[in-house]
Order: sequence, then C-alpha cells, then structure tokens
Amino acid sequence: MPHVSIRWPALRGGLLALLAAALFGISTPLVQLIGTGVGTFWTASLLYAGAAIIGVCSRQQVDKEARVKRGDLSRLLWMAAFGAVLGPVALVWGLQHTSGTGASLMLTLEALFTALLARLLYGETMDRRVWVAMLLLLAGGMALVLDQGRQGSSQLWGLLAVFVATMAWGADNTLSRALAERDPGQVVLGKAVLGALATAILAALSGDPLPSWGSALGLMVIGATGYGLSLRFYLLAQRAFGAARTGSVFAFAPFIGAALAIVLGDRSGTWVMAIGGLLMVLGVILHLAESHNHEHTHERLEHEHAHRHDDGHHNHTHDPMPIGAHSHPHVHEPMVHAHPHVPDAHHRHTH
Repeated sequence: MPHVSIRWPALRGGLLALLAAALFGISTPLVQLIGTGVGTFWTASLLYAGAAIIGVCSRQQVDKEARVKRGDLSRLLWMAAFGAVLGPVALVWGLQHTSGTGASLMLTLEALFTALLARLLYGETMDRRVWVAMLLLLAGGMALVLDQGRQGSSQLWGLLAVFVATMAWGADNTLSRALAERDPGQVVLGKAVLGALATAILAALSGDPLPSWGSALGLMVIGATGYGLSLRFYLLAQRAFGAARTGSVFAFAPFIGAALAIVLGDRSGTWVMAIGGLLMVLGVILHLAESHNHEHTHERLEHEHAHRHDDGHHNHTHDPMPIGAHSHPHVHEPMVHAHPHVPDAHHRHTH
C-alpha cells in the first residue's frame, strides 16, 4: 500500500509546519515575560543556546539522515547571520518597546517574505489555492497589525523592529530550504551554536547586563522549544511541503502568540483580531486540503536524504530491504507517473 505521504502529501507538511508554528508562537510572549530586564544580545544568545541543546540531542545516525557537508558551511553562516543574530535581536528589541500581542501579529509578514523568495529562488509552484491561502493569511495578519496601529504611535518603533525580524527570518527560511534534506539535528546545532556565540560576543562588547540564573534558565528552555524544536519541525515541513507552503502555514504562529499574550494579561485585543484570526485559520485549512495532481516526468536524479521504499519514488533495492526511513546516496531512474504531490525534493518540475 502506498505510504500516506503520496496520497495526502500536503497533510504531513502542513501538520509539521503547524507544530513548528505553535512552538514558536508560544515563545514570543514568553520571551517578553521571562526576558524582562535582560539585555537584547544576551536574550538572543540564551535562546539559541537552548536551541543548540536540542540540536545535540536530536542528531541521527549516519544511516538514518544525510550528514551536513563542508560545502554547507557558508549557507549555515548566512542562516545564522539572518536567523540567529539579526532576527532574534530585532525581535527582542521590538518586544521591549511594544506589546506582546502587537509583536506576535507583526510576525505574520514573515510568511510573505518566505513565499516570495521561495518563488524567486527555487521556482516553487504556487497554484490558485496556495495564492488564495497566502492572501487570507496576509489579510488576517494585516488586519491584526492595523488594529494594533490604531492603539497609538508609541509602539511604532517596536513594531518596525519586529518587521525587520520578519525579513531576516524570511531570508533564513529560504536559505534553509537547501538544507532540508540534511539531518535537521545537525542543521539546528550548527545554526544555533553560531548564533549563540555571535550574540554572546556582541553582548560582551556592548556591555549588556548579565541575566539572573532564573532568567537565563527560563530563556534557554524557551529557546529549546520555541527555536530548537520549532526549527527542527520547520525543516521537516520544508522537506515534505516546500519553502513557500511551510512559510505560509507557519504564519499561524502570530495568532497563537497573540492568544497566549492575551491569556498572560495583554488586553489590547479587539473584534478585528478575531476576524484576522479567522482569516488565518481559513488559510491554513486551504493548505492542509491542497491536492495538486497531474502526470509529470522525473528526470534521472542522484542525491542523499532520508527516504522510505513505500512512497512510490524509491524503487532501488537492498539486500536485505530496510524497513522504515533510512539514508544513503541513491539514484532515481527516469519515470513518468501521476499522483498528488507538492514541491518536495522530487517534484520541482515547472508548470
């Protein structure tokens, strides 16, 4: 029987992206709460120190996942620069100058930058359903952000800082697409270590006040879940779902963060927020229900990544035949067939 991923290819990627979104969305108001009084650079460093721990604990054996290679270092450096230095520093500074609800909602725009860059750099197919889902998510996010803007201009600079964070993470998400087939534990570890070291050096040079032990531990726990585990699930979603769709579903994170901020005492929400959240929910549902099916051609392809032999694409033989996911260099012979698919590693054909 074909593996579930070939029958509902969007479902697995969508659920992984939703899980990543939930973890990251919850982290935003918690960073504002736990990081009170902690310097911007130390906060960013501690968040990614926690993420590094997840990277260490989640690395897989060489026969289960493809290794990060020396040629990936430059991409990891750029990912760390955008996603583990500029992004979190801008977000933390913004959280110190605006409400947790407003900051969470502004993060919706990350999906827009991710999708546009994925389209430009990878040529990912985005049919009418995907564009409608993107527009719903963007409309919901913009409604929420505009609603916050009506509360006054004092939060403007904080919101602009969060806007910079969304651009940085959009670039980071697009860069990480090329590493989605590598061991996500190694990718998380590499990015997190580089980011934690860079921001710790900046903290020391700028004279950031040292955090208390309680704040440091709390921020590391938030970083482990909201940045480490979230990034791991995000990479797995990109593997199954493509960069544009993952980024779009991930746009649900701001609504989750805004809801938690309200639970924690933020009372800036209005009926406009409810409408915006509903639009975002509809956008996510459209993604999960996506079905793109037509006859397509697979050219000869040689690569390495974790794979199964019941997904309709990996027909090479082993002696003995392994059960479940495993990784090794393998060759795909040319093939023509039809089935539902999304722009994963095997479906990057043009339309």
